[in-house]
Amino acid sequence: MKLHEEAEKIITESSNQSDLKELINKVAVLLEEQTICPTELQWTILINHLNEMIKRSKAGEQMSGVDPEMFAEVSEEALKISNEVVQHIGNLPQDEMYVLSIHFETAKQNAAV
Repeated sequence: MKLHEEAEKIITESSNQSDLKELINKVAVLLEEQTICPTELQWTILINHLNEMIKRSKAGEQMSGVDPEMFAEVSEEALKISNEVVQHIGNLPQDEMYVLSIHFETAKQNAAV
């Protein structure tokens, strides 16, 4: 996994740097298991989202509710990875899984190009 300079900056400036690094490594393994390869830009956006999820978890904040029906086209693999990440972070509503799954679904399309 090659990270863009902006992704490195997000990690370096994170107030939860060790948690974020651990989570990135976990996500990298989960993606590799499904042969999903995000681009550098996709990794940067994903890392920013993961950092924000960790912040919400620690602060006990909840994102606005989402309609699961809007994510009906998301693959089972993307939802499975997302669910695992949400459970790993903890203290987050299931709604986070759906929003996060879009990152994995988009990266999954890279192989189809």
